[in-house]
Amino acid sequence: MIKPPNYISAIKPYVPGKPVEELERELGIKNSIKLASNENPLGPSRLALKAILGDLTNPNITNSLNRYPDSSGYYIKKALSDKLSIRENEIILGNGSNELIDITVRTFLQFGDEAVMAHPSFIVYPLSVQATGGKPVQVPLKEYKHDLDAMANAVTSRTRMLFIANPNNPTGTINKRDEFDRLMKKLPEEILVVVDEAYFEYVTNHEYADSMKHFRNGRDILILRTFSKIYGLAGLRIGYGIARQDLISEMNKLRAPFNTNSIAQQAALWALKDSDHIEHTREINEEGKRYLYKELASLNLKYIPTEANFIYILLGQDSDTFYNKLLRYGVIVRPSGPQEFRVTIGLPEENKRFIEALKKVKSEK
Repeated sequence: MIKPPNYISAIKPYVPGKPVEELERELGIKNSIKLASNENPLGPSRLALKAILGDLTNPNITNSLNRYPDSSGYYIKKALSDKLSIRENEIILGNGSNELIDITVRTFLQFGDEAVMAHPSFIVYPLSVQATGGKPVQVPLKEYKHDLDAMANAVTSRTRMLFIANPNNPTGTINKRDEFDRLMKKLPEEILVVVDEAYFEYVTNHEYADSMKHFRNGRDILILRTFSKIYGLAGLRIGYGIARQDLISEMNKLRAPFNTNSIAQQAALWALKDSDHIEHTREINEEGKRYLYKELASLNLKYIPTEANFIYILLGQDSDTFYNKLLRYGVIVRPSGPQEFRVTIGLPEENKRFIEALKKVKSEK
């Protein structure tokens, strides 16, 4: 009987949540709210929705759905190029930034190579590294953020890659400009620094690290961004990476043809133009953040101040049990540690329902 290599068998797969409709059916509840996956509660931009609906109802365009999408992503890459003042050949598109993480690892890591990353951080980093037979070297967070000095010290002669989620998922913390610049000075030139900026549009701290500066200085750096979060297009799966043209060229050798679909490219193009939607999303997020901070403090629940659209809450008790209790009140969050969970900042009415459910669960014996 055929078996996979040991390094594949050893992987603990990502466990997705059940569909909301299935959870409601199982628990006998209705009108539940999902605050588990850090999606934009406002949904996509109206411009993006209009573009999608136009594509699906325009006979000339609909008839072209039997054709493969533009594999080069010409128009969305042109729009990103203009917006970021970079060349189009310095951009790679992915089926979400998750696919780009996987492509990056398969392109630049060999069996036995090491990749340094923080813990806890985005679970896909160690999964992708293990899948190539690489070794994830996980460095504990310091005060709930990446300890960049310790990560630099964890680099060995086998290290080929270093991952930084900025802001970090699940804690919502950031690394600032001075510490990031210090890291880049310490690292050998041949190590690829992968900076995952899925939530960077939410950041308000003016000291936020400037990864683009190091890209423009020609360093071995790959910056990952996505249309899944603030742009509200998580269901269409489209993200992008920024790096030197020679790195992008190598990654494109492993990128599947037609990896981003026509509708996703069109929606992303128009979402990029809708600055009003982005600003409104930020305002809703900041309003929700202030409300949740106040309510969590009144419940004597510790949390980590966030620069993203979610909050990391320190329970002091079993998070899985707490998660299941919240489910009974129709509130879905994400356990993110033995005694921690992460909650997405939702619309005002969703945030209120979450707090009400939280109060009920805390009052239970």
